[in-house]
Amino acid sequence: MATLTDVAKKANVSKMTVSRVINHPEQVTDELKQLVYKAMKELNYVPNYAARALVNNRTQVIKLLILEEMDTVEPYYMNLLTGISRELDKNHYSLQLVTRTSLNIGKCDGIIVTGMREKDYAFIDQIDIPVVLFGENIHGYDFVDVDNKKGTYLSTRHLLDIGYKQLIFIGIDEEEPFEKLREIGYLEAMTEERLEGKAIKTKNSSREAEKKVLEFLKSEDGRFGFVCASDRIAMGVIRAIQQLGKKVPEDFVVTGFDGVFLDRISSPKITTIRQPVMEMGEACARVLLKKVDESNKKQGKHIFEPKLIIRESSVLEEL
Repeated sequence: MATLTDVAKKANVSKMTVSRVINHPEQVTDELKQLVYKAMKELNYVPNYAARALVNNRTQVIKLLILEEMDTVEPYYMNLLTGISRELDKNHYSLQLVTRTSLNIGKCDGIIVTGMREKDYAFIDQIDIPVVLFGENIHGYDFVDVDNKKGTYLSTRHLLDIGYKQLIFIGIDEEEPFEKLREIGYLEAMTEERLEGKAIKTKNSSREAEKKVLEFLKSEDGRFGFVCASDRIAMGVIRAIQQLGKKVPEDFVVTGFDGVFLDRISSPKITTIRQPVMEMGEACARVLLKKVDESNKKQGKHIFEPKLIIRESSVLEEL
């Protein structure tokens, strides 16, 4: 069986260089990497990551702790999982999905947490290994998120620019940073036009959103635009409008937030704020592994840019 020394000789480099190519490829030039990879292939050399983990007192396992109901966020999580898994695979780590009750089954090198709510921080504070949150927080934890405020600002601005003045924000009934920021983005755009904002809160459920907006439209007259805090909510708003015999976008316009699958299967397709969820998942893993390598050193916040995708729910023809 070929050894590290054999690879070094074959590639005409030092053992340290081979080790760096295997363990820290970002620190090595592309030319050196190609030399080492070629030698490894010719010698059928396979790095022993299990042995390396033992030497470094690592498990090579990262856990993803999910603290919310999966059925309210699917298929959003499939993109997140793909991004996390892709980055971990590049670094020879495995991913384990856990819940609050299964978190302590088996060891790991770090934890990515998603679905955090204010009540969960007392629980998370007890974890003594590297932690990164998927979602903004005000408790000092390293996190990855999209610019939630800018997202709803963009969608609200879009509806204002096409002539709508009576805009209603349909928010998620959660007192959490992401939700507050989405409402603030809506209000900032309305304030620029000296318009009064109005918010209706609902669960992140198309059925509940449908009920709330149906009640609202039965009691109010106007040429409304609906700025929704999620695509799931936007789907419910569209159904409520259609129940009343009205059309989107001819009678009312609707925007969503997320841009992960649901916006494309709705009829009409939803103008939305797309989050780069897969890339955000990669960032969660990358930031966490850096924390692991740097003895739990703080990594700060990592905010991604949202993108406005204009579709049929706000214009007569899909752009």
